[in-house]
Amino acid sequence: MAQQQQPASIFGGSGPGSSAQSQNHFAVSSLAPPSHLTPASAPTPAPASAPASAASSSGAYIMPNSPHRNRAPMDGYRPKVTRTLGQRPACLVNASVTYCGNNQIYAFGGFDQYTDEVYNHVLRLDLVSHQWTLVDNYGDIPGVRMGHTATLYKGDKLLVFGGENEHRTYLSDLIIFDLKTAHWTQPQVSGPIPKGRARHAAVLHEDKLFIVGGITGHNNYVLDDICYLDLKTFTWSRSWRFVGRFDHSAYIWGDRVWVFGGLSEDMDKVSDLWWLDLKGNPAFESPPQIGYLERSALARSRPSYHVSPSPVIGSTGYAANSRTPQVNTPSFHLRSYAPPAPGAVSALKFVGGTNVPSQMQGIHFHVYSSGTLLDFVTPAPTITSKECSLSALDLGTLRWQKLAEGREIFKPGYRWHYCTMNEDGTKAWLLGCPIEGGIDAGANGMEEYLSDIMEIDLRRYGFLGNNAGPEAQTSLVRPSSLRTRAIEPPSKGLGADLVRLFDQPPETGSGTDFIVTALSRDFDEDEVMGSALLHAGESPDDTSQTWLSPDAPTSPPIHVHRLILQARWPHFARLWASQMSEYHTKKMHIPEPYTVVRAFLYYLYTDRIDPIDPSNDDHRSGSGSPTANLSDVAGLLVLSNMYNLPHLRLLCVNRLSKELDVDHACIIWYCAGLAGEEWLRKRAAGFCMTHWGRVVRTAGFQRLPRTALVELSLEVDPEGRVVGGDELDMIVGGLGDGRYGDASTALSRRKESVSSSQTQMLETEEDDEDEDGMEMS
Repeated sequence: MAQQQQPASIFGGSGPGSSAQSQNHFAVSSLAPPSHLTPASAPTPAPASAPASAASSSGAYIMPNSPHRNRAPMDGYRPKVTRTLGQRPACLVNASVTYCGNNQIYAFGGFDQYTDEVYNHVLRLDLVSHQWTLVDNYGDIPGVRMGHTATLYKGDKLLVFGGENEHRTYLSDLIIFDLKTAHWTQPQVSGPIPKGRARHAAVLHEDKLFIVGGITGHNNYVLDDICYLDLKTFTWSRSWRFVGRFDHSAYIWGDRVWVFGGLSEDMDKVSDLWWLDLKGNPAFESPPQIGYLERSALARSRPSYHVSPSPVIGSTGYAANSRTPQVNTPSFHLRSYAPPAPGAVSALKFVGGTNVPSQMQGIHFHVYSSGTLLDFVTPAPTITSKECSLSALDLGTLRWQKLAEGREIFKPGYRWHYCTMNEDGTKAWLLGCPIEGGIDAGANGMEEYLSDIMEIDLRRYGFLGNNAGPEAQTSLVRPSSLRTRAIEPPSKGLGADLVRLFDQPPETGSGTDFIVTALSRDFDEDEVMGSALLHAGESPDDTSQTWLSPDAPTSPPIHVHRLILQARWPHFARLWASQMSEYHTKKMHIPEPYTVVRAFLYYLYTDRIDPIDPSNDDHRSGSGSPTANLSDVAGLLVLSNMYNLPHLRLLCVNRLSKELDVDHACIIWYCAGLAGEEWLRKRAAGFCMTHWGRVVRTAGFQRLPRTALVELSLEVDPEGRVVGGDELDMIVGGLGDGRYGDASTALSRRKESVSSSQTQMLETEEDDEDEDGMEMS
């Protein structure tokens, strides 16, 4: 390591700092809910915050004339950088940084990049006060280490495994830190202790701590094994061959272990995705069985080392408590044969593509949320923030999407060194510092590695979080041979139970006691574009648009339970408490397309917006579950903004961003603008520009109002132009420098290549010309 001027302390300055950047909030529109409601007796003046509206004799609500007037500010969302206070850690490399709940981040271990001094300090960052604190800890305090892992367990314990100490000895011990009492304990473990290692990956699954890869040995050779520690019995399993990696990330989702990125045995940065099936395999589902004789034989054949290193006193004067012997495995292990992993092992290599982030440049951080791999490409000496990005890989479809450009996330002049995420998968934090010579750089131009923090709200990008994703399909329970009655699934709440009686008239015994109507199903949907055009059409003087007549036909009644509406819909609760006309008539009209209203009411029961089932046409006929297509979801997005329903908004953004397609791109773009969802609007606009030739031929494009057509056209790059004829042939033919011959041959070969790749690697239902290049093994 390059030796530079030594800092006075591992900690940076403790004086108060100022925020590095003011935040541009991505606020959902504060638009008041539409007043479909009129008082039963005397009219009540509308609140000052309510938008101007025109109510017809039938109580239908028409939004103001200009769609721009109803939009939320289009400032976009950009994460905020904040300077931390207190004992800021300086120059801390290969430490563990873990979010531990209650707005607390814990950092442990690591080494000083200037002095090579290795630490065992415990530091805590309060995310509310942004204050760093050195934690007084007790018990079996572990020795100094770096390159270890710290995994949150049961919300109040950190499981620290492995790493290497100041003597470059690779460790295989497990130490547990109790966050409530600040006490360390070292449990007695049994079974074949894995090789000591550093820069590995650790992940929890069903009270098992899985360890994957890492480096070990005098020659720092790369491990390709996977094993686990049963945390109920503290018994190690045997090791199996999986994939050779270090500095990688691991995740468990869908009963699979996923491994991505890192460095290979050849020390190359890789973009391979590997996964191992765990489900249905006794080796992973049953506790490891290690007998006494086997354990004794293992102890005789594999000596363990009990090292009591002398106390290490750093420049801070804080001495490491090393009175507890650390269990270390020898650092001179020879390569030993291990059987292949018992589950199915698969791998996918991403060769390239417009949305695939290159792992070769920049500093990458990989975290996981809602079954999705997030790749933060952060600024580095070789690239700027303009070349950075936030991309997502859906582990269900194995498709990359670029969520945001670097300039939309990263403020210039900062370098980021650590990334951690909350257990819910809704927020991520990057920890770093200003670069040398920057305005906020540390004293003497030295970097304080953890002096600044940037919080990223992933819900702004449509992420549901790990605890709010779609429900997994539950397997049917076979009745026992001794019983003939099937076991009823447990109740999931009153709404989920009452939804079985959704939209059934009261005479059937359903208990429904309220009626909601919408636009008639026979209403010509080509005259309007969902709820967006109904609420935000052109000026009445514009004869090019068909306006909704006050006596527009209404749909058949939708029978619902008033209790659900009152409990789940704040707007309805206020209406009911004010005893509006609907209070007395037990009826309500929402001037929206029938399918949108029915899907909205179904959401109030279930917290779900179901996708279309191609084999079921009941959603159009009015019976069965009201599944919603993307046009309906776009209408729901506008409703979520109108009625201020954040969870509905999150579900809509999540689904619209994942299922964005040619037929609905214009509708999604327009409705996202009305709802103030700038990020989704930009994504849809970029999609429209990429597939412009097909988008302009869709019904959604042709139903856009005139001003929206002009606005969408302005999304084109100012220097953009249409090319064709000989010029197009010359451009396409020149892309391959003559390797592909003429333009027609180049285009045909490109299409054949894309089609062949899709057929061999993934069984997809649609052929997308911009399919990311992949190799499957």
